[in-house]
Amino acid sequence: MELLAAILHQFTDTAEPFIRAPVLSTIFTILAGFLVYFYGPYWGVRKVPGPPAMPYSDTFLCLLSMVLTSSPFLPRNMVLYSGTLILLIPCSSGQRFHMGRQPLVIVADAELCREVGIKQFKYISNRSIPSPIAASPLHQKGLFFTRDARWSTMRNTILSVYQPSHLAKLVPTMQEFIESATQNLDSKEFTFSDLSLKLATDVIGQAAFGVDFGLSKPKSDHGSLNEVKSKHENDQVQEFINQHIYATTQLKMDLSGSLSIILGLLIPILQEPFRQILKRIPGTMDWKVDRTNQNLSNRLDEIVKNRMNENDGGSKDFLSLILSARESETAAKNVFTSDYISAVTYEHLLAGSATTSFTLSSIIYLVACHPEVEKKVIEEIDAFGPHDQMPTAYDLQHKFPYLDQGTWVWLALGVLAKDRKHFPEPEKFRPERFDPNGEEEKRRHPYANIPFGIGPRACIGQKFSMQELKLSMVHLYRKYVFRHSPQMENPLEFDYGIVLNFKHGVKVHAIKREWSREN
Repeated sequence: MELLAAILHQFTDTAEPFIRAPVLSTIFTILAGFLVYFYGPYWGVRKVPGPPAMPYSDTFLCLLSMVLTSSPFLPRNMVLYSGTLILLIPCSSGQRFHMGRQPLVIVADAELCREVGIKQFKYISNRSIPSPIAASPLHQKGLFFTRDARWSTMRNTILSVYQPSHLAKLVPTMQEFIESATQNLDSKEFTFSDLSLKLATDVIGQAAFGVDFGLSKPKSDHGSLNEVKSKHENDQVQEFINQHIYATTQLKMDLSGSLSIILGLLIPILQEPFRQILKRIPGTMDWKVDRTNQNLSNRLDEIVKNRMNENDGGSKDFLSLILSARESETAAKNVFTSDYISAVTYEHLLAGSATTSFTLSSIIYLVACHPEVEKKVIEEIDAFGPHDQMPTAYDLQHKFPYLDQGTWVWLALGVLAKDRKHFPEPEKFRPERFDPNGEEEKRRHPYANIPFGIGPRACIGQKFSMQELKLSMVHLYRKYVFRHSPQMENPLEFDYGIVLNFKHGVKVHAIKREWSREN
């Protein structure tokens, strides 16, 4: 045995150099392939200002920054934008960044925003699809992320529903829901962000789909009207809204997202294979999100099917317009297939509810923080006319004014909003800075403030949203003032997803104004 061991030892010592060479060659080849795969895309944007190309370190910085989202103590030269911590470098209007192997140029200059969003739009016409959206086919097929000729056809068809003449006809509908939702507010604590979400969902449901969800009606109204659905149907609607909220809040670009989304940030090529596997394993987040999206799609398909069966040619809501265009136009018929109709329907529900709700809740929160602003708001609203006078669409518009291919280009609107060149004292809440007749607004670059986007890809529902927000503000502050609840955290904490949301809601007390008590 000792002789055999000696022979084997001698053989391995002799063979070791011959074995080591292929192993080292294989390791070298793998490392070289790794470097080419991850650093290849950097070459095309190497001249854009930014830190050395370190794809993984940049991505981990993005994920690590999520830990800081709840901290109000970020350095002044740092800003959190879409969940990404960005260092503001003086005299720099754009920065290079890397998410995995995906090069990303972040533009933080008003003139460059004009260049990207308008002048060079024909070269940068499609939106980038981040990993949370890549994991959700339902969101990919909406207008926001649709691409090329399909996007152009969809947009041209949908635009007609947002013409001023049509929006003017929606004022009474909006007013009816706003009055119904707010008639029984009292001084008890309540979560305003929940109420505003129900209100916005009801408004977009009626205006876009001709469906009365009945979410914002006071409890005393339920069961008292013929058109109110049965309790079982109301429960179904509430379940649908809960699923809608869950599906939206899970689209996060941080470590709280699903495993497939995290892999999409780090190694994009693995995202879809892992999503297909994980969505079949009960209990995983991918499984829950997939089931939720399926339920949402089924519910939306049901709404679309019912509307098609009704065949109401006189209806002018969003869904009817799409269905009519599909029947009369060959191009629209090829574009608006059933899956795309469901997706764009859901997108309108999301865009018309979550964003409007967040904005209205933020207004109530900020105005309650600043009594001097509240006083100006009330004076302006009271000066409009009698308290029972409903503003027209005209009134709301005029009397209450306020690289290489494949490289992603993001407009850093959050960074622009903190640029002291355009917004002196950006940390202060001063609504008058947006007065179109004020000197500050006249001096400001026209694209320094673009909350609805820019160019052809700008939000098509901007006027609809502003009309609903102004109408809500007029009605609310005619009757109430709001005070923060002691139970509400300060400062507010946020959830950063595809739509910005409150982590714990906006909790306030509604206090009736003196004249309102007398009536």
